[in-house]
Amino acid sequence: MEDFFAGTNGWCFLTNHSHVLVAIHREPEIRLKDLAAQVGITPRATQRLLRDLERSGVVTIERVGRNNRYHVNPLAELSHQLEAGRSLGQMLALLDA
Repeated sequence: MEDFFAGTNGWCFLTNHSHVLVAIHREPEIRLKDLAAQVGITPRATQRLLRDLERSGVVTIERVGRNNRYHVNPLAELSHQLEAGRSLGQMLALLDA
């Protein structure tokens, strides 16, 4: 039986926004190019996703010298109607289990 969660069939279970969130939650001081490599997208696309997440209040970016430190807001409400009433922290806890 084909494994539909392996990403080999052309789709992934999580979005790139979610992949970025999981990666920065696990490693808040990750470098942009390393983040892009983990997610499998370009650094420019990674910057766009981070900007989306920052504008929505899900992530704050703190400049520390020449690097960034990312802070994920665990109290942020998930916006899709199927996730109504759930927080980002709850989702991340499931993914870290």
